[in-house]
Amino acid sequence: MSKSLTVNKSKLVGAPTWAAAAIAVLLAGCSVNPVQLSQDEIAQRVTNDQTQMYKDQVPLGGPISYSDALARALKYNLDYRLKMMESSLARGLLDVSAADMLPKLVADAGYNERNNDSGGISVGIEDRVVSLRPSTSEERSHYYGRATLSWNALDFGLAYFRAKQAADEVNIAEERRRKILQNIVQDVRNAYWRALGAQRLLAEADQLSTRIDDALGKSREAERAGVLPPTQGLAYQRALLDAMTLVNAKRQEMQFAKRELAALMSLPPGTEFTLVDKPEDRLAPAALDIDKLERSALENRPELREEDYKARVGINETRKQIAALFPSLNLYAGPRYDSNSFLYNSNWADAGLSVSMDLFRLAAIPAINRTNEARKRTDEARRQALAMAVITQVRVSVERYKLAVVDQELAAESSRVDQRLASVSRAGSSNRLESELETLRTDSRALVSRFQFATAYAATQASYARVLNSVGIDLLPDTVTGTDIPTLASAIDKSLLEGEKMVFVQTAATQALSRPIAVRVVNLPAGVGEPAVRSAVERIVARNDLRTAQGSDALVLTLSFERVDSRATARAQWRVTLAEPGGRQLLSQSYVSFLPDTPSERSLGAFAEAAALSVISDVRRLARESASVAQKP
Repeated sequence: MSKSLTVNKSKLVGAPTWAAAAIAVLLAGCSVNPVQLSQDEIAQRVTNDQTQMYKDQVPLGGPISYSDALARALKYNLDYRLKMMESSLARGLLDVSAADMLPKLVADAGYNERNNDSGGISVGIEDRVVSLRPSTSEERSHYYGRATLSWNALDFGLAYFRAKQAADEVNIAEERRRKILQNIVQDVRNAYWRALGAQRLLAEADQLSTRIDDALGKSREAERAGVLPPTQGLAYQRALLDAMTLVNAKRQEMQFAKRELAALMSLPPGTEFTLVDKPEDRLAPAALDIDKLERSALENRPELREEDYKARVGINETRKQIAALFPSLNLYAGPRYDSNSFLYNSNWADAGLSVSMDLFRLAAIPAINRTNEARKRTDEARRQALAMAVITQVRVSVERYKLAVVDQELAAESSRVDQRLASVSRAGSSNRLESELETLRTDSRALVSRFQFATAYAATQASYARVLNSVGIDLLPDTVTGTDIPTLASAIDKSLLEGEKMVFVQTAATQALSRPIAVRVVNLPAGVGEPAVRSAVERIVARNDLRTAQGSDALVLTLSFERVDSRATARAQWRVTLAEPGGRQLLSQSYVSFLPDTPSERSLGAFAEAAALSVISDVRRLARESASVAQKP
């Protein structure tokens, strides 16, 4: 018997040594070295990302309007998608936190196996005499199962406050989504109008570039042939190159906006698209109600609402810390089963109640109170600082908008003056090279001015977008998932109108309505075709954001040619009138200028352009006023 016990003990002593050796070998085999990604894995990742970025996009079906651009940006913009996913994640975490408040039902089962019998003997306490022989009440092999339903009051309280915090985290994620959405609206408005300005002027810029290239070639030939002095020829070339440089710089600056707009809409690289060319939107007046704007910003800005929710998260954190000081009350009950045949009852049920408390945590109450007060003061200071920053943004954005409106009016007037100068230069030009080069120079300057006006108008739109963004009003509908682009664009149009009314200014997204203009040209000299001159005037009307049409509701713009008696020079005038279809005259003005002795279609067309430009501001005003009167009931 003793020998057998000795053998077993030696086996037990050697077992840890072998176990330790086996564990050491296993750990050595499980060592991991850093492995870099292969080029194929990187290429596959890039391919998958590119596929996912442009997956399920609706192909372009025609020119893109402003609301279409916003709809695509809202539906496909990756930043907005990310915020939507973060919002969904926060809602999922809220569901998990809510599940923590439920009672716990734990079911477990197991199997026990041992190589000898468990058991023991009883020894008398006083005399240390063995009173029972060795016995066991457990089989060497048996299995068991049990289910326990328990509820802990302290865990429930902590889970409740965690769920409240998770709910506020959902609200925070929603406010961040709103901020991204508002930024998208601002960026799309900025890029759209700059891209539209570039689209309008690109064809003219290409035509002018071709004319300048031809003029440069003629100038160089004239210089080599001795027709022009070298200094004069080089001066003309330099002037033309300077003009072309300005045109190219403006064109590139505004064309880049088209790529920005494509990126905002998440279009695949290289996708070509055109924008809907419509009359420019009528912007709100620069005089805005600052007090109402500031109050609206303090009520609606996502950043301030986020701070409100963060403050609630902090309050619930304090409550959670205080709740953790209370005693832990645990209730439990459940059925039990054990296959041990020595048990008198192999099936039974039990229930119980336990209370526990960490008394040392009571000493943390003063620290918790101090932390709570410090958190409140910090949240208050941060919110007030942010509120001041928001008010500053509103005031600065309004001032920038006022300046942008002034710059736009100045750019518009400069553009009209340069267009008139170009028209006068063309009207008085001859076939001489110097005259042609001067005409090109004025045409280049006029085109640069139009680029500058388009840039100024886009800057005004961007400044207005900053006002809307600083106020924090949602200008887009909340529901976008599963909505097709046309339906979403229509909803955006309505939402823009309703949202901008809350900014306490005249709606900026309302298209500037105006009556169409029907052009008439009469009393032309013999040999001059009416269609060519009328086309030149219609081109000026269209350039200045008015529609030309021959309908019954169109205002009639009539240019009547008249010669003016002069002994020294050839002078002529256009009698310009604007009248209602019924004949009521709205405008009458004369425009006098000098003409060549034998006027051509080109010179008369340019002369008519200058005459139309001299009254175009009044024509635009009267066309819009007339449209407004016609709309009134």
